[in-house]
Amino acid sequence: MQTVKIPVSIDPIRAASSGLRYEGTILGKQLKRLSELCAGDCSDVVVSLECGVDLQGIVYLRGKAVTELTLLCQRCMTQFTTEVTVDFCFSPCKTEAEIDELPDAYDPIECNEIGEVRLHQLIEDELIVAMPIIPMHDDNNCKSGSKDIVVGEIEPAHEERPNPFAVLEKLKSK
Repeated sequence: MQTVKIPVSIDPIRAASSGLRYEGTILGKQLKRLSELCAGDCSDVVVSLECGVDLQGIVYLRGKAVTELTLLCQRCMTQFTTEVTVDFCFSPCKTEAEIDELPDAYDPIECNEIGEVRLHQLIEDELIVAMPIIPMHDDNNCKSGSKDIVVGEIEPAHEERPNPFAVLEKLKSK
């Protein structure tokens, strides 16, 4: 199968009935929200997508997306590159009842007013969720390693604070 550009949006029901498969890329510069979260460039996203109908008659979009992101290590504050991979399996739902009846293997997605799903946005959302919460090098590769970093010194408080109940003590003795 040849590598193509992944379409921006598809009609999941029509694609599933045709049994379409896509193997391709989404340009990193098209994923603006993902690029804003990176410290450097976001490489192109390699996507494989399969559209179909399972044995229960449920329409699904199943696939995998892989990209390399340049992030800022929160331990040593230098840039590093990490691979982010997501596997997803979605099913279009129109009502709340359909969402409740959907098996756990599928995540519900909403179609727009013309019955299409914005595929680029969907894949970008999945990659954002899969990003590390606190990006860091491995301990072996990090310049700071597992050392504790001291930013400033905290001086101990030596002064005695007055007792707020001293006034009550005077009243009690009277």
